[in-house]
Amino acid sequence: MITAAEVARRLRMRLPAFGAPMFLVSGPDLVIAQCKAGIVGAFPALNARPASQLDEWLHRITEELAAHDRDHPDAPAAAFGVNQIVAASNDRLEHDLELCVKWKVPVVITSLGGLEEVNAAVHGYGGLTFHDVISDRFARKAVARGADGLIAVSAGAGGATGMLSPFALVSEIRAWYEGPLALSGAIATGRGILAAQAMGADFGYVGSAFIATDEANAPDDYKAMVLAAKADDILNSKLFTGIPGNFLKGAVARAGLDPDNLPDVEPQRIDFGADGARDARPWRDIWGCGQGVGAVASAMPAGAFTDRLAAEYEAARRELADLLAPR
Repeated sequence: MITAAEVARRLRMRLPAFGAPMFLVSGPDLVIAQCKAGIVGAFPALNARPASQLDEWLHRITEELAAHDRDHPDAPAAAFGVNQIVAASNDRLEHDLELCVKWKVPVVITSLGGLEEVNAAVHGYGGLTFHDVISDRFARKAVARGADGLIAVSAGAGGATGMLSPFALVSEIRAWYEGPLALSGAIATGRGILAAQAMGADFGYVGSAFIATDEANAPDDYKAMVLAAKADDILNSKLFTGIPGNFLKGAVARAGLDPDNLPDVEPQRIDFGADGARDARPWRDIWGCGQGVGAVASAMPAGAFTDRLAAEYEAARRELADLLAPR
């Protein structure tokens, strides 16, 4: 079993954090900026549309990060990752996985199912696999199928989310698992990354806080809503996708629905009633976001935001060391 320390070394992480792959939001610009700043940047393979675009994206990311490393040998970029949806509904999985093998993607993050064949393909070229889990049961399945590391998706995470407290989820997993573990769920500050480690995780998984950055592929209205939102502005519902997800209430209202009185219908039968919103779709128009959004107060480049995370992390370490020092 690979250790968290070895993962951090192999992936050249300046800060123990991953930039979470966000559907429709994460792309090459954001990933490259995150990696250059020293955290693992990742994007969902399905964000590349049409499917042929994935080859172009992987080529660009690989070449730009290699060029950065040549120009900055003392501060190389962190590695990047691709998120694969491992579900029967994803008819692109075989195609997209073949491209990950072609470009030797350093990290493949799997969601909504785990396949030994996916892990074996990534291990075949020396890559690492991390799997999203929302419970101890799914964590055990992922490890049994060969995942190198786990991402514990707890309550408060943006987009498709977990329902368990991070304290409960990490505690149950750590009762038997000693391998690399990242924690997802309302982590939007350097202090939050350190808190994840104090809880028992090795890495923080930061997603929604990057929506407002310059490189994020999000509409300006989406970014503005994120900057204005607090935790109370986040709605958890299965209505839009059939699985629990966290969404911005403002985006739900724009689609013609009352966030405080959602209809009790199947997702495919939603009647969007707002003017111009009858074709509203989850993720594209009903925007995902996590409960940590209240910590996002200003827009900035992703590199600058990562620098701020690093500064907050170091400051929190010093404060904690002082708090725990003998008196």
